[in-house]
Parts: sequence; C-alpha cells; structure tokens
Amino acid sequence: MSNAAQERAEAALLPEDDIIGILLSQHARIRELFAEVHQSQSDVKRAKFDELRALLAVHEVAEEMILRPVAKKEAGEKEAAARNEEEAEANKVLAELEKMDLAGSQFELKLAELEKAVRKHADHEERDEFPHLRARCSSEQLQKMGKRLLMAEKAAPTHPHPTSAGSPAAQWAVGPFASLVDRARDALAAPSGKGLTDTGPASPGREVR
Repeated sequence: MSNAAQERAEAALLPEDDIIGILLSQHARIRELFAEVHQSQSDVKRAKFDELRALLAVHEVAEEMILRPVAKKEAGEKEAAARNEEEAEANKVLAELEKMDLAGSQFELKLAELEKAVRKHADHEERDEFPHLRARCSSEQLQKMGKRLLMAEKAAPTHPHPTSAGSPAAQWAVGPFASLVDRARDALAAPSGKGLTDTGPASPGREVR
C-alpha cells in the first residue's frame, strides 16, 4: 500500500504539470486529510471535512473527464469500469456521511469506511492504471492533460480556510457532494478553465493543501 510520503516523492520526479504527478499529490493530500478529520474537533473538523470533500470532487471529476477516457484505451475498458465503480461506491458512503453529526461515533465509523474505500481505489489506480498511461502516453500528452486539471483546480478551489467564511473559496466547498461534483465538472468543461467565477486565487498545482 502506498503512503503520502511515497506518493509525494514519486510525484516530485515528474514534470510539474504531468497529470500523474498531480494525481499522486492529490492522493497524498487526501490520505493526510482523512487523518486530520479523524483528529480534529468542532469547527476545525468541519473545515477539514469540507476540504476533503472539495478535493475528492475535483479529483474524481478530473479522472472521469481527463484520465479515464485515455485509460479506457490504454489500460482497457474493464480496468476503467472498475475504477468508475469504486468511485460510485465511495460516493454513496460520502452521501451518508454528509447527513451525520461530525461529533458522533457513527460518523467516525463511516469515515473509516470511506477512507478504506478511497485508499483501495487510489492503490488500484497507482498499481493498475497509471503504469499503462506512463508507458503508452507521451510526456506532452500527460502534461497537456495535467494543464487541464490545473485549470479546473484554479476554478474550483479545494482549500476552504476556517477563517475564510463568506469568501468564494469557502462557499464553493459547501453543499452536497453531488453539487460539488457538478460544479467541478462545469469548471473543467469551460474552455478557459474559468467555469466558476471569482473563486479566489489558484490552488497550488502540486501541493494541494
């Protein structure tokens, strides 16, 4: 099983706008955010959970719209379908979490269930999907895909700060997860990468924090 340090180290070896490097960095941050949500309390816990949801939304949509169509050709339709199915199952668990009291024990149990599913999904991608893309896509292709993802990050910020209540970035990360996914999809589909307007400064491309 990979860990955040391994993923960051692997990402650091790739060009800054390589899509696999960006996704590896996102995997690392997602792993860290699960730990931070578990360990936090009150408003900080809510802010960390919102950050996790926002990052998962952008990450999922980037894979759906940028990575998976290519992976279907290079790694096979069965592989791509399996990853999509894993994401759909994780989304069901996340929808249940959104209805729970963050301070309750049931929330922690359900969060652990989501964490296990997301970790398994990331490990499958890194072991079974990413190597096919690296082997069969040119550096130019991978960087072109990465630039699309970075534009989506810019339009759909993933880091709402606890003190930024009322700011566009903080407002983007509230609401049901399904709504976040729709907004991230709109951001990625916009030709200029500005599917959402006035959303604050761009998220760092490699360090998603």
